[in-house]
Amino acid sequence: MTKILTCFKAYDVRGELGVNFDAEICYRIGRAFACTLGAKTVVVGRDARATSPELADSLCEGMIAQGVTVLDIGLAGTEEMYWATSFFEADGGIEVTASHNPINYNGLKMVKSGSRPLDPETDLLAVKACAEAADFGTGTPGGQRQDRAAEAKAAYVEKVASFIDVTNLRPLRVVVNSGNGAAGPTFDVLAQALAEKTGAFEFIRLFHDADSTFPNGIPNPLLPENHAPTRESVLAHGADLGIAFDGDFDRCFFFDESGRFIAGEYIVGLLASVMLEKYPGANIVHDPRVVWNTKDLVQSKGGTAVQAKTGHAFVKQMMRKCDAIYGGEMSAHHYFRDFAYCDSGMIPWLVLCELMGRSGKSMSALLAERMAAYPSSGETNFTLQDPQTSIAAVLGHYEPLALHKDETDGLSLEFDDWRFNLRASNTEPVVRLNVESLGDSDLVAIKLAEIKTLLNTA
Repeated sequence: MTKILTCFKAYDVRGELGVNFDAEICYRIGRAFACTLGAKTVVVGRDARATSPELADSLCEGMIAQGVTVLDIGLAGTEEMYWATSFFEADGGIEVTASHNPINYNGLKMVKSGSRPLDPETDLLAVKACAEAADFGTGTPGGQRQDRAAEAKAAYVEKVASFIDVTNLRPLRVVVNSGNGAAGPTFDVLAQALAEKTGAFEFIRLFHDADSTFPNGIPNPLLPENHAPTRESVLAHGADLGIAFDGDFDRCFFFDESGRFIAGEYIVGLLASVMLEKYPGANIVHDPRVVWNTKDLVQSKGGTAVQAKTGHAFVKQMMRKCDAIYGGEMSAHHYFRDFAYCDSGMIPWLVLCELMGRSGKSMSALLAERMAAYPSSGETNFTLQDPQTSIAAVLGHYEPLALHKDETDGLSLEFDDWRFNLRASNTEPVVRLNVESLGDSDLVAIKLAEIKTLLNTA
């Protein structure tokens, strides 16, 4: 029976429970995923949400009906599913997660063999069409579900730890805010593995236990209103660093020793420079929103900066195309070639702790010069009646003065000493603005105000 599924989004599946996403839909998607990809083995993981076990069960039932051997890795982060898919040489992988979305939502993140994203224009649409039509055939015998959680976690921890040389570490006190999501249990296994190699880390655990009620709010550390607990814990414990994870911990956010939240674009630059020290001359992929700091660092380290459209499918595609060692987005997605070209929330903090150890510098000292040289506004969202008309007004005002125009993702205009990127949302009447300059924070504020006026009066 045909059923229109509105839970399919640009890159994955997200829906409101009981409205456009439920167990029956997960069953359909499971069967459709197996059918369209011809999958025989699929890794399945889930986050800490109350509905995730039931939805994972239905998803698995659908795939088992198609003869799939499901490799169940249990409670795990999205990146654990990514790595397990490659480690087990599976035909695909699915994580049941709503990441940072409201508590009444859930969803699915899916990859095919080699942990490659489903192509939004082909693979994902094919899964959607098959799930809607429920045209699965009669089913295939032999499907089963195997518990591979312990094996998967051990392989994942070994891989993540391999990104650093523990001999470079120095004693650090680190606040870890898991947001009551999936990060806590995995972090503990990783921390134990590190403790067997080094005594460099002292961890202060905050909101650490996985709790489906999210008593401290949905874990979305990007929101300024969610910064206080991590910041206050850093200050209270005299910590060297604070890290905070989102619900499925594929993103990690940083706070320096003063409790200051560090904007994602500066972390991209730091990670790029570290990876280029280890792999001289490599390619680095970045998104188009805030670019000058990253491009300057990459050039100074002898690498090549390559721009990709925003979004994990596009960044991963570009990384594979140019064999980039690392890719980063200002939204705190960090991708590593040697992690199956996938994003990880655990690798970044380890790499930066190693950098702090090797350099003998604090996080603020590592960033001070870069933040002064390339101040940025942070992403500002505007809800508008007619986004395209508003963007056209901004373009009409600034294009005659611009040195360079780029439409890789939204509208980017570059001038002598400042630039901006303006992107319209695909799903809501919102435009997202980022402004940066060459060493002039006052200019950033002035241009942000100018563009705000143009957007709101168009």
